[in-house]
Amino acid sequence: MDDAVKVTVYGAEWCPPCHIAKDYLKSQKIDYKYVNIDEDRSAGHAVAVKTGWNAIPIIQIGDEYLLGFERPKLDSALRAHKLLK
Repeated sequence: MDDAVKVTVYGAEWCPPCHIAKDYLKSQKIDYKYVNIDEDRSAGHAVAVKTGWNAIPIIQIGDEYLLGFERPKLDSALRAHKLLK
């Protein structure tokens, strides 16, 4: 069974910070799942209800959620989950 920490980016193609977040994760060689909330509206709605946030990107790392792309916060969360050194 794969118990690796999962990273998910909830975003949209028209969202520049979403592209920046995805590009950053790729540059750090961190696997992630991308959920386009325009294509998967139910997933977008579910994460908005869960977090109380109505903005993107929402980055989920394990059971932790981050709003927007703020590299220091993202790096801290990735380190806490042992995904970044």
